[in-house]
Amino acid sequence: VPFTDLLDAAKSVVKALFLREKYMGLSLQSFCKTTARFLQELSEKPLETRSYEEVPETPVAADAAVHPPFAEQHPYEKWDPQSMPADLGFGLKMVDGVVHVYTKQDLTDKSTELDLPYPDLQEFIADMNFLMALIINGPIKSFCYRRLQYLSSKFQMHVLLNEMKELAAQKKVPHRDFYNIRKVDTHIHASSCMNQKHLLRFIKRAMKKHLDEIVHVEKGKEQTLKEVFETMNLTAYDLSVDTLDVHADRNTFHRFDKFNAKYNPIGESILREIFIKTDNRVSGKYFAHIIKASPEVMSDLEESKYQNAELRLSIYGRSRDEWDKLACWAVNHRVHSNNVRWLVQVPRLLWDAALGSKRCPSTLSDVYRTKKQLANFQEMLENIFLPLYEATIHPAQHPELHLFLEHVDGFDSVDDESKPEHHIFNLDSPLPGNWVEEDNPPYSYYLYYMYANMTVLNHLRRKRGFHTFVLRPHCGEAGPIHHLVSGFMVSENISHGLLLRKAPVLQYLYYLAQIGIAMSPLSNNSLFLSYHRNPLPEYLSRGLMVSLSTDDPLQFHFTKEPLMEEYSIATQVWKLSSCDMCELARNSVLMSGFSHKVKSYWLGPHYLKEGPEGNDIRRTNVPDIRVGYRFETLCQELTLITQAVQSAELEPIQE
Repeated sequence: VPFTDLLDAAKSVVKALFLREKYMGLSLQSFCKTTARFLQELSEKPLETRSYEEVPETPVAADAAVHPPFAEQHPYEKWDPQSMPADLGFGLKMVDGVVHVYTKQDLTDKSTELDLPYPDLQEFIADMNFLMALIINGPIKSFCYRRLQYLSSKFQMHVLLNEMKELAAQKKVPHRDFYNIRKVDTHIHASSCMNQKHLLRFIKRAMKKHLDEIVHVEKGKEQTLKEVFETMNLTAYDLSVDTLDVHADRNTFHRFDKFNAKYNPIGESILREIFIKTDNRVSGKYFAHIIKASPEVMSDLEESKYQNAELRLSIYGRSRDEWDKLACWAVNHRVHSNNVRWLVQVPRLLWDAALGSKRCPSTLSDVYRTKKQLANFQEMLENIFLPLYEATIHPAQHPELHLFLEHVDGFDSVDDESKPEHHIFNLDSPLPGNWVEEDNPPYSYYLYYMYANMTVLNHLRRKRGFHTFVLRPHCGEAGPIHHLVSGFMVSENISHGLLLRKAPVLQYLYYLAQIGIAMSPLSNNSLFLSYHRNPLPEYLSRGLMVSLSTDDPLQFHFTKEPLMEEYSIATQVWKLSSCDMCELARNSVLMSGFSHKVKSYWLGPHYLKEGPEGNDIRRTNVPDIRVGYRFETLCQELTLITQAVQSAELEPIQE
């Protein structure tokens, strides 16, 4: 790479990292400590304007047990509405798609508006356009491609030199091995978190025990479970895995419509509504039982001890009471486990009937509009975010929601990314209150308004001493590359990230910023990319922060331990070493939304420190040699670009 090109590339890459740091700091999400330290050397801003939420010093002793002590009492068991935090009496109003908070109920007095930061739309679009130009710049692409090739080759050299040393270090650790280190399934949807045999057994059990329970209302007429199955001409004996037909096969490849249909057992949406929905005639009783009761999903995780999951539940934005219904489902059915955290996914289905769990068949489109459920995009945003603000300001008015939010990590944005987008997000785009046109808003539009409202909410919640949320969308599974640009700007980490293999500049940026990527090779194999072409081993060797996840065990897995199935196949196909597997598991814990205290037990009390200092091989089974290699390599790459920027030939960076 010519020296002038190196300087230009370094300057642009550093500016891109500054942009991400700005948006992470604004929304109180985390940013890679090592990268922040190198950027600080170039920044004229004082450190305090660049700080994030401080993590308290952990009280965990270095020789503490690996199992965190949890409260014996169930968090939803005994709670007193009187003991809820006080009502602040604030007023709320959504202006141009972003919630504004007022210290009084009178919303006309501008002087009472709380100064809660959110991103400026014009600045956001300018930053996005800068990154879009950056990823197609020829010399910068060449520079980043060469750096990535170097990282791959360097890792091969590391393996040749140190593989046996890493193995020897692992053998010296008493008791710890791959089976008893913590793993988190960082991307799994609640409505498909069971395997097909599991669902079949549950349906058969329900047909034997609850035949006469009223489970559905059809055209005003109540139907029992027995009557529902009689209309399908089926008995419990007739049911089999083949009749359920929920598993993805060769016919779902590049066919999202067919994949979505697999969410309906026996091809009947009524069974999906009865068994894997939270809001139905039986108040989600069956779904709660599938997830929590023995021998079901949560109890299996608790029994395994070392496996954990972050389950996605859906909020569609159809009505204002969706959040309260979801929270009541969780609290009333006591759906909770110390091995599980929740994320809330928002399907990008403004004009579609959001009847699906994570994605929705196109045949059901336009139901929102024809039913006049939503007038515009702003109404959808109000339905998604205003209840969260109300629960933060008046917890006693939404006690179940206040309790439920304690166990929610953040937000996910989901849908078929391969759908064509007919609109480009720019300053001429209609504001949410004016978005009434036929087309669904583009990906970046959704992400900006989710991020902006989450940012204001996080600052309000921090003022109250409540925990804050992060944005972790599906991103880069298919569709245009610019989805990954939006993800780079506003997401703490992403799911999938397959398209990074076609975008060297973005891949290098994701590496330098150590953005978490939850990858699901078995899911991708059935939908978008055959297993042997999956970039996960390449990402891992280059040092990107990747973890393995299952996505949809109902559609893609066969055993009751889908995460172990995922690790098993990846290890066999790509010939991963024990050290590679343990590194993936450690990454999954670092990326996850489990609390700082819990991570201190799982990874060691100093896990936030950089390099080998932050690693405890007795808990992670990852040798210090591997952690040290990753840290040194990242520091060398950051040194390369920051030293180039500091050279006299470059003018100071404008932030």
